[in-house]
Parts: sequence; C-alpha cells; structure tokens
Amino acid sequence: MIWGIFKRDMCHATRNVIAVIVSMGLVVVPALYAWFNIAASWDPYGNTKALKVAVANNDKGYKSDLIPVRVNVGETIISTLHANDQLDWQFVKSDKAIDGVKSGEYYAAIVIPKGFSADMMTLFSPDIKHAQLKYYLNEKINPIAPHITDQGATTVVNTIDKTFAKTIAQVGLDLASSILHYSQSPQMAEYMRNLNGNLTTMADTLSGASQQVTSYSQLLGSANDIVDSTGKLLASATKAGKQAQNALKQGKSGATSFTSAGANVTSSVNTALDQVSGAFDQVAAKVNKAFDAIGKGSDTAASQLATLSEQISSGESLYDTYITSLNHMRESVEQLPDSDSAKQALLEAIDREITLLEAAKGDSQKLAQQLKDASTQVTQDTAAAESSRKEILNRITSAKQSISNVRDDYATNVKPKIDALASTVSTLISQTDSMITQLSGTADGLDDVTGDVGTNVTSIRSTLGAIAKKLDSSAATVKELITKLETGGNAGDGNSDGGDGDNDADSGESDELRALATANASTLSTLISAPVALHRVSVYPIANYGSAMAPFYTILSIWVGAIILCAMLKVTISDREKAHVLGLGDTLPRIAGPSGPGNASRWGLRLDHEYFGRYAIFALLALLQGTLVCLGDTYFLGVQANHALQFLAVGWLAALVFSNIVYTLTVSFGDIGKAVAVVLLVMQVAGSGGTFPIETLPKFFQMLYPFLPFPHAIDAMHAAMAGSYGNEYLLDMVYLALFLIPSLLLGLVLRKPVIRLNNWVSRNLESTKVM
Repeated sequence: MIWGIFKRDMCHATRNVIAVIVSMGLVVVPALYAWFNIAASWDPYGNTKALKVAVANNDKGYKSDLIPVRVNVGETIISTLHANDQLDWQFVKSDKAIDGVKSGEYYAAIVIPKGFSADMMTLFSPDIKHAQLKYYLNEKINPIAPHITDQGATTVVNTIDKTFAKTIAQVGLDLASSILHYSQSPQMAEYMRNLNGNLTTMADTLSGASQQVTSYSQLLGSANDIVDSTGKLLASATKAGKQAQNALKQGKSGATSFTSAGANVTSSVNTALDQVSGAFDQVAAKVNKAFDAIGKGSDTAASQLATLSEQISSGESLYDTYITSLNHMRESVEQLPDSDSAKQALLEAIDREITLLEAAKGDSQKLAQQLKDASTQVTQDTAAAESSRKEILNRITSAKQSISNVRDDYATNVKPKIDALASTVSTLISQTDSMITQLSGTADGLDDVTGDVGTNVTSIRSTLGAIAKKLDSSAATVKELITKLETGGNAGDGNSDGGDGDNDADSGESDELRALATANASTLSTLISAPVALHRVSVYPIANYGSAMAPFYTILSIWVGAIILCAMLKVTISDREKAHVLGLGDTLPRIAGPSGPGNASRWGLRLDHEYFGRYAIFALLALLQGTLVCLGDTYFLGVQANHALQFLAVGWLAALVFSNIVYTLTVSFGDIGKAVAVVLLVMQVAGSGGTFPIETLPKFFQMLYPFLPFPHAIDAMHAAMAGSYGNEYLLDMVYLALFLIPSLLLGLVLRKPVIRLNNWVSRNLESTKVM
C-alpha cells in the first residue's frame, strides 16, 4: 500500500514540465538560502578596512627641563595610523569627527586631547596622571560595527603603550651606553682618584667619631649615682606636694560651702522678716474686726479669734526654719581657720540673732494663747472682751517690735559681716584654685622628673653605644667601597696582568655591561616594551568565518526546506487516489463514509499506510534538499569539511528528521501544524547556539537547549567539519535521530483521537472562503 501511494505521487510529480520545475525549485530554494547567507558572511572581519573611523589630533606636545626635546605623542599616533589598514582611518578636525559620528558618516571617532603628551610624561613626576583618549561611538548604525571599532581603538591604545615603553627603554639603554664610555675616559679616572682620597678621609673621620661617642657613654655611666640620689629627693618633694594639695582642696571645700550657706541665709531671712512683719499688721486688723463684731454675734467673733490663734500657731514653724538656717551658717563659719579675725565676731552676731528670733517666737506663742483665751471669753463675758482686745493689741505691737529688732540687728551686725566674709572667701577660693592647679602641675612635673631621668640616662647610654657601632660599621663600609673602586679601576684597565677571584668577577660584570651597552638598542627596547608574545594554538581549526557559520545556515535551510515542502505539497490523500491504490476504480464505495484519514481501512489501506505512503515523496525531496545544500557547501563554496561523508550524513539525517516533524505536525493539525513548525523554527534560531555560545544566552534558552533538534545537528556538523572528540559525532547523531520517536508517535498514534476534530476545524476554516 505504501509503495502504491508513492508510485502514484511520483507519477503525478513528473507528469508535466511545470510539475518538474516546481519539484526542482523545492529542492534548490533551501540550498540557495544557505549558500547566500554563508557566502555573505564568508569573511566579514577581513573587510573591516571599509569601516570609517575618524581621528582628530589636538595634542600640543610637551617639553621640560628633564626632557629638553619637544615630545608630541599625538603626532606619533597619527603617523602610526597612516600605515595601519585595519580600518578606514579618516584624519579630520575634532568638531568634524564628533559631528560625523552623530550623522553616521563615521562609525566611531578617536580624539586626542590637548594635554595628552603632558599627561603621559607625568610618569617622571611625583603626581602621575593617566593619559586618556576620547572615544566616540555610534551604536545605532550596526550591532557588530561597535565591537569591530572597539577592537581598533584597543589596538591604537596598545600601540601607544608599546611605543612609549620602547622609547623610554631605548633612552635608558642609550644613557647606559654613554655612561659606560664615559667611565673609561681619563677624566673619569681622575674623578675616581679624588673620590678615593675623599672616601679615605671620611673613613678616618667616622672612626674618630666612634671613639668620641664611646667616651660620652662612659661619662654618662659615672653619673648614675647622682641620678639615684636626685630621684630620692624628688620623690620626697613629690609626697609633700601631694599632701599640701589635699589640704588646699579641703580648705576650698569648706570655704565654698560657707559662701553658699551665707548667701542662702541672707536671702531667706530678709524675705521671712518682711513676711512676718506684714503678717502682724494683718492680724491686728483682723483682731479689731473680730472684737467689733461682738455686739452683732459673739459666736462669729469667737470663731474669727480662734482662727487667728491657729494661723499664728502654724507660723511658729517659720521661726524654727530661720533658726535652723542660722545654725547651719554657724557650722560653716566654725570651719574657717581660727586665725581669721572675722570668725569670732560673726559667731557672736549669729548667736545674738538666734536669741532675738527665739524671743520673737515666744511673743508669737503668747499672742496665739491670748487669742485663744479671748475667743472663749467673748462667749462668756462680754464686759471683759474690751480688756482682752487691748492686751492682744499690745502683744501684737510687742511681737512686731521683736521682729523689727531682729531685722535691725541682722542688717546692722550680721549681714555686713557676712558680706565682708563672703568677699574674703571668694578671693580665697580664687587663690586656692590657682594654688591647686600650680601645685598639681608641680607634683606631676616632679613625678615625671623622678620617673624619667634614670630611664633617660640608661636609654642615652644604649643609644650612644648603638651609634658607636653604626659609625664603626660605616667606616668599614667606606673602606670596603674604596677597595672595590680600586679593584674595579684595575679590572677596567686593559693592561692589568692578573688578579684574584673578585677581580675576575668584577671584570665579568664589566664585560656583561659592555656587551649590553654595545648591543642593538632598538631590538632590546622592542623586547622590553612587549616582553610577552601570544602563541595561538588552534584546536580543531576552522578555515574561515564562513565555514564556522555553515552548519547553522545549512541546518536552518533544511528546516526551511521542510516547511516549504509542506506548504507546496498535499499531506492528505484524496478518496480517488485511495480507490486507485486499492484497485476499486475512481471512487470508494459509499460505505467508506466521509472523506478523511483512515476511511479506507476496511479494504486494507490503514492509517499508517496513508502516513508513510504520502511521507515517502516528502522524504525523497528532503533528502535531495539535504544532499544539494551539503554538496554545494563543500564543492561550490569551499566550506571546510575534513570528513565529507560524515558532513553529508548529517545533512541526510537532519533532512529526514526535520521533514518528518513538519510533515507530522501538518498531518495532525493541518495549517495550524504549519504555524507550529514556523514557531519552532524561530525558537531554534535563538536557542540553538549556532551563532553565540549557549552559555551567553538567557537562562530560558539554556534550559530549552537539550530539547531542540538544531543544537545536536549543528554540533554533529561541526564534528564532521573539524574533527570529533571521542564519540561526540555519534552521540549527536543519535540524539538527533531520537526526535523521530515523538514525531512518529504523534503521527501514528496520538493523532487518531483528534482526526474528527481536525476535520471539523478544516471545514470551518474553508467555510470562511478566505482561509
């Protein structure tokens, strides 16, 4: 059945000239697609000399006392680029270069700034500045051109670095050669004799200085006993100073507390006396008011008098507070030295003030009692009330007089003494602070002296000993230098008859220096500027960029060819063809049912027969496509193929696999299957690793990579072109062939349940008259 379908398809495909031409076109078009792309990318990096890159030199050059010759690195760069054909260098002004990059006339521009040479020559100054080139790049013109021009700019920078290093090295070698020639002149010999004489005098001076330093060290050793005695004396003085410091601090504390107490008492007594005096005036007024109210109501008068008695009794605590404050001040005064003449007089004044306050307190107590008694008498005996009023008013006058006496005595005797003493105490506090500060500094100085003198003497002796050793060592070094200079002078003399081993060694070093100086300075400076050369070893070499891209475009064209086949050829078999294959005439019997896959199975034409029978012509044309494109790659374009048969085998297998996948998708899903094949093509172009390494692609494509046929086909073709590592080629071919399994499974088994659905979709699409 399969063979019968294939024979009829071949007959139809070769029935007329148009069919043959179309069949040939189906075979040739994929090959043209591949060849065109491979030829276009054959050697893109070899044609970079057509890329225009502008260069503008604004360098003003550099000249200094160290380098009297004007240096212009920018001009050197321009001269070098004139001989460089890597890119199409355009030498223009800086404004035109920048504008050309913006307009797209130039792919890039290099602008050498004004101070470029000056910045490079800062290598010989303490403040080194990095020289910079300004590089302008138009990245929108082409995605690859920026990378090519970047490489060109990097080449310029490397050339500058090598040229600069070569120049510096050549100058150094020329200087060494000049020094060597000058060292052999008569003037240099005279200088060496003078130098030897001066060095001999210096060595003698150093030896004498060493002896003097040793004597100073011995003299300081004899002073140790004096230092010890002085230390003990200073320690005693330090102890006395600390005791005096503590005493002054205690005196300062007492004086400060007295001043504070005096100020507090003065303020509180003045305020309190004024309040008490005013309070007695208010009490007298209220007493008169209370007695005047007797006639109106004795109970009201009695209540007012009792209230006044309680108020005066509650005010007695103020006297105790004032007496306590004066006692505190008295304690502070007692802390003053007995030698102070104001101490005793102030104590007597304070005692008299306390006595007066206690008398005033007694008057207040008696007044409170009289008010209390009067409140009782008012309710019992109205006639005696007037007598009580007079006694109470007299008592108020007496108490007020006592307060006046306290205030007058305080103002006359106590306050002036307190103010005078406060002034004296303030002066004493200031002087005490100054004395404590000075004494602390003196004590600290004494401690430093006693702690450091002995240590310093020992340290100085140790230092002098080390200096003496250094001087002896320096004298020996100078003498050794004199010997070497004399030996070197003899070794450099060509008339010397012989010498010891050292002379031979020095002579060898002189010969090496002479050989270095007389060598080719240009060759040596080139070696110094670029000491490392890169030796490229190609593993599995590829002839050119076109050969490297051939596997990608070849495999891509084979997939495109499979899509073209399914677009041009029918994948389903008509009932008429089925009837002819079965020998049933032009039509199937009516019992076959609607036209569609598998409707002739009762007569022996099964679904798998239809699948493979129609696929046979697809497979034949796909093999012809793969054969033509691979042979054209090898023999028409000259693509590298170390194993031509393996290269061709990859094309055949890829053609079978790709055509089967696209054919199966189309058979199973109709036009939707063709769209899926196009989607798979787009996905594989991005994620196959044919252009960029798969490791450089996004994570999604790296995960998708093993499940696509393109990467395995491309890797197998690479192995056939350049050589295989182990079983690399066979494994990739096996992986590629495995994609036939899901494709055949879909075409033979999984598509059966959806045949009716697919037929229904096809009928609906045809009913639109546009699909």
